[in-house]
Amino acid sequence: MSRIGKLPISVPAGVNVTCKDNIVTVKGPKGELSQYVDPVIEVKIEDGHVILNRQNDEKQSRAYHGLYRSLIHNMVVGVSVGYKKELELVGVGYRASNNGNIIDFSLGYTHNIFMQLPAEIKVETKSERNKNPLILLESCDKQLLGQVCAKIRSFRKPEPYKGKGIKFVDEVIRRKSGKSAGAK
Repeated sequence: MSRIGKLPISVPAGVNVTCKDNIVTVKGPKGELSQYVDPVIEVKIEDGHVILNRQNDEKQSRAYHGLYRSLIHNMVVGVSVGYKKELELVGVGYRASNNGNIIDFSLGYTHNIFMQLPAEIKVETKSERNKNPLILLESCDKQLLGQVCAKIRSFRKPEPYKGKGIKFVDEVIRRKSGKSAGAK
């Protein structure tokens, strides 16, 4: 049996989980999320726990078992606690500012880059003197938040020689040495 799939999902107070026509809907203080579940997986909601069972032991069913358990767990955590990501802009003259859900990036190109964020994501930018600018993103949808972070990061990926680019705050960049001086 799937080690991840067989674990029950505990539903905290203030979160409501419903399943109708293979669509699991999770409502909570931070928002509402829905996820389609394949008919091979049976979803039971009983006394504060969500339990997923599969109908057979085929390879695809076993894969779905763990996948849908993880997706539903991420939804429950998202609507109750939420997810946060912090991005750091490393480089001379790299800046970011936001006006509502539109972020304006100045990343050393000839033009500024404007990005419209989805309504589900809250954004905040911080610029302090002698510190790298930060972009704080918050959402209840883990998948959407990761996708937006990947898109922002793709504007200037961190490079290994000087370490310039957009990186996560806790990310460590493997640095390379440049040209060897005096090599003949």
